[in-house]
Amino acid sequence: MKLFIKKPIEQLLAASRETEKTLKRTLGLGSLIALGIGAIIGAGIFVRTAAAAGEHAGPAVTISFIIAASGCALAGLCYAEFASMIPIAGSAYTYSYATMGELIAWIIGWDLVLEYALGAATVSIGWAQYFNEFLHTFFNVHIPYSLSHSPFEVANLHSGMYAGEFGTRGMIDLPAIFILLMLTMLLIRGMSESAIVNNVIVIVKVAIVLMIISLGWQFINPALHTPYMIPADEGSVTTSTGVVNYADTFNHGWLGVLRGASVVFFAFIGFDAVSTAAQEAKNPQKDMPKGILISLVICTALYILFSHVLTGLTSYKDFLVQGKEASVTYAIKHAMPGYNWLANLVTVAILAGFSSVILVMLMGQTRVFYTMSTDGLIPPVFSKLHPKHRTPYKSQWLFFVFVSLFAGFIPDSVVGEMVSIGTLFAFVLVCIGIFILRKTDPNLERPFRTPAYQVVCILGAAICACMIASEGLENWLRLLVWLLIGFIIYFGYSVKRSHVRHGKVEGVDDPPNPNFME
Repeated sequence: MKLFIKKPIEQLLAASRETEKTLKRTLGLGSLIALGIGAIIGAGIFVRTAAAAGEHAGPAVTISFIIAASGCALAGLCYAEFASMIPIAGSAYTYSYATMGELIAWIIGWDLVLEYALGAATVSIGWAQYFNEFLHTFFNVHIPYSLSHSPFEVANLHSGMYAGEFGTRGMIDLPAIFILLMLTMLLIRGMSESAIVNNVIVIVKVAIVLMIISLGWQFINPALHTPYMIPADEGSVTTSTGVVNYADTFNHGWLGVLRGASVVFFAFIGFDAVSTAAQEAKNPQKDMPKGILISLVICTALYILFSHVLTGLTSYKDFLVQGKEASVTYAIKHAMPGYNWLANLVTVAILAGFSSVILVMLMGQTRVFYTMSTDGLIPPVFSKLHPKHRTPYKSQWLFFVFVSLFAGFIPDSVVGEMVSIGTLFAFVLVCIGIFILRKTDPNLERPFRTPAYQVVCILGAAICACMIASEGLENWLRLLVWLLIGFIIYFGYSVKRSHVRHGKVEGVDDPPNPNFME
């Protein structure tokens, strides 16, 4: 059945030519860097930092960030080489098609739905929660519990502003669907307009992060950083959702730091989304590697500094009891007298951060499916472009419906756990892909070359695999079920319609119109 038939590099390069039938190239280096920062800085820095510190790593969550960033950096170098060499939409899916064959490419493309679509759903649920917090803080109103939570959730006495609605069951998360609708319409308008909005959001949230770091540094209590890692005899903490026992294997010491790395890895999800915009970059060969790596370096530095300040303001145990998802706000109010205004700005920064992450996730998902559709592996509706804006508008609407079903009716605790493992799996295969391509096609033109690729590829794949191993059996089973669904679609639809299998060369069979002008 030719399961591992590869898409020739020449065919991929031919498909990268801009025509009236392809995506529009509008993004410069600044927009690509902002796109990366926009995707990275969001839920991770404001929510996952406290969760990883409180449950697993303690103050050593800074080391967790370094481990997670190392895996991302090594994978990022591999992404950068691929993005400069194959400057078209599709990210890891496209790269694996050229190096490991169609079946692996399908697995990656299907797997990326976990990262982008379900990632957007997870973050939109968080956006809805903080939007209600924003309304409550600044206007003393909030959307009723039933209209801002899934049917699987019930208000309890620990529900903060919803405590008065004790026993109320959720019906639908309308704010989550609202933000998805707004950003979907923005993306349909075009990447140029979307990039402008994203740039403004990035400036706002980075400015607030820098304020927290600079103003909070003077309030750090060094005693809170001793011991730096959680000791095995630290006892346990009872929370509203259960008991965290620090004697457990992955809740103390170096293994706790490693588990913390898999938790904060969620904070880095999205940097690879820059590569999905390769076909909309003005100068992809030069700008794509810079966009990926510069955005990753900037965000890693901010994460390490931010987590150092946060764990120095209050005990990591407080993040499990008093702080929870609002741990950053709690830490500022608790340890920085006179800076309540900064705590209020955190809510604004979180809303901004979540918005840009959702924007990039929705963009990334439709670009991956755009490329899969042009390869014939999924229906042509996913590559249908808007006659004016040249964006995959039908795909954008379909994913709005799909993501809204998860965001509106499923709790984030169920959706979010599938995101990290899917992304790590993609990173492992990208690292392996570069290693394979260096061996099979060493003379291929590479505007950017991964340095010491033998070490970078193997180490990058190994670090990401270690983080996958700490995800737990339940997440592995969810991934296997998701892949099984994908195999049913692949063998039932894709193998019969694959353009590569049937000799159709996308981008060569349909040459560009010589009279077409941008």
